[in-house]
Amino acid sequence: MLERGKDERGVIEMVDTESLVPPGHLLRQVDGAVDFERLYEIVEPLYSEDEGRRSIDPVVLFKLVLLQHLDGNASLRGTLRRAQTDIAYRWFLRYTLSEELPHFSTVSYNFRHRFTEETIEAVFRWILDEAGSAGALSPAAVFIDGTHIKASANLKKKIKQEVPVAAKRYQEELLAEVNADREAHGKKPFNDDDDDPPKCTGQKRDNTSKKKLARRKKAAKGQKTVMVSTTDPECGLFHKGEHKRCFAYEAHTACDKNGYVLEAVVTPGNVHDSVAFDDVYDKLTQAFPEVETVVADAAYKTPHICKKVFDDGRVLSTAYKRPMTMKGGHPWWAYVYDEYYDCVICPEYQPLAYRTTNRDGYREYVSDPKICAQCPTRHLCTKSKNCVKTVLRHIWKDYEELADDARYTPEYKELYTRRKETIERVFADAKEKHAMRYTFYRGLAQVSNWVRLKFAAMNLKKLATWKARKRFPQLLPLFRLYFIRLYFAACLDLLQTGRFSTG
Repeated sequence: MLERGKDERGVIEMVDTESLVPPGHLLRQVDGAVDFERLYEIVEPLYSEDEGRRSIDPVVLFKLVLLQHLDGNASLRGTLRRAQTDIAYRWFLRYTLSEELPHFSTVSYNFRHRFTEETIEAVFRWILDEAGSAGALSPAAVFIDGTHIKASANLKKKIKQEVPVAAKRYQEELLAEVNADREAHGKKPFNDDDDDPPKCTGQKRDNTSKKKLARRKKAAKGQKTVMVSTTDPECGLFHKGEHKRCFAYEAHTACDKNGYVLEAVVTPGNVHDSVAFDDVYDKLTQAFPEVETVVADAAYKTPHICKKVFDDGRVLSTAYKRPMTMKGGHPWWAYVYDEYYDCVICPEYQPLAYRTTNRDGYREYVSDPKICAQCPTRHLCTKSKNCVKTVLRHIWKDYEELADDARYTPEYKELYTRRKETIERVFADAKEKHAMRYTFYRGLAQVSNWVRLKFAAMNLKKLATWKARKRFPQLLPLFRLYFIRLYFAACLDLLQTGRFSTG
């Protein structure tokens, strides 16, 4: 018999939000994972005790932003719209069902003007400290990589600009070692005050294009041409492989083996991973001096990074990086460096003598043109008209070889395979579950705060679920063992009663 449903939408009931939120709800786990009263101590210097109107609870403001990142809402407006009707949201914010929530503009204004970068950093560190106190962190091995975030900028609104080339942070250290190496070989050291670009020696190498040479000449003058967005001038033009060109930021991130984000530095999208490594590494080791191993991909395998990590008493575990050699020529390993005689032996067992050490830190070893002119495999070695082969070797090449040696050890090989379970998983979760694929914010400072709060929310979620599992262990393995025992007991009973035949 058909029965019509009742319309009881106007019925008044006496309920409490505590009973309406399920016991295993994520927000219950998050609320019990940390003490949010700590936020009052962090933001207390930003408020006046005697002046101004009564403020909105700062814990509510931070909880609203954390809710946005926890549920992967692209905008704060969407989070507030959901909070109007979501009972779990109101329970987490400690609001009644009829209480009015803060307006979007109020929340946005506080995070743009009141809560500074230092405040966001304090919140990020506070959650990490809570995870460390609970024993959830494992910073002995850290995994470093970067991921791009599409900026809120139109690709069509751009201009070309000549900008100065940023000086390398290790330039003074490199120049000192270059001059020491030149003096050891009887060469005149470079003048530190000389602004003129160094003169090119020899002919263009066979693997260097005209476009690359023109770019190097412009770099020697201290200038480079870049595309700048007129909408957001602080982002950078990103183009890699088959990806479409777009303006983006890049979040250079370090995490531990449990997936907790330990450090994050945001740069424009056109900054290479190896350039931003120093900022990430210095902040990371200052906060976690117990770091022993740094795991990174081949983009970080540079002489400077290898030297920096190994000089600190740590180990760099990285991947194989294919050397850039002439296509169809001799393999790179056919040219052997002889440390005793300080020369390079070519595949035809002829020595390439030392010529000079350039400003970039590379020793140049050149062949004898008279010998090369009669060499039967010269076409596999060089296409130079002068019959000269040049091999470059960096003065910090020994540190790169240390990284290669670590790559073959079982311990560090196993650590590198865990990248897909750690840092790559962090980026995948951040983009697929927490809406970090693109940003609506503009400016490096705003995007940095946005990324830091997002990683703080991810760490908080991971800590909450970890504590919940620790508090209520999984009973599935016990049930599985119980049913296995029942199965074997039934089989034994059948064998003993004779109703089961083995043939």
